[in-house]
Amino acid sequence: MCHSTPVIPFRLTFQPGASIYEQVVYAAKKATVGGKLRPGDAFPSVRALSREFKINPSTAHKVVAQLVQDGVLEVRPGQGTVVAQRSEPATRGERAAVLNGVMEELVVQALGIGLELDEVRAALEAQWRRLEAKR
Repeated sequence: MCHSTPVIPFRLTFQPGASIYEQVVYAAKKATVGGKLRPGDAFPSVRALSREFKINPSTAHKVVAQLVQDGVLEVRPGQGTVVAQRSEPATRGERAAVLNGVMEELVVQALGIGLELDEVRAALEAQWRRLEAKR
């Protein structure tokens, strides 16, 4: 039987200064809050996480255990680990934490290519309008 390699539904570039474990947990939470992972979606196995991110299997296991404990994931007998159904929308604090991380990455990238704040603001507004029009 041929098994396809599970696709990790979120990307991660490890940053110095924060633990790998915390970065993977954050990336997974960001993917759920941001809608890349939806309730009922299968979550990658410990083996897949370990292989994809080149992390120790015990670290990958710790990540999954933390996400289960935080209510982001649930283990379903016969189905594996899936994204849990949220009983309420993400809290303001969760949304702010995700936004702060994304904004920091955006600012670092913008400064790195020499953009001015006005250029970033204009691009953000244009993207906002484009995506809002699709809703």
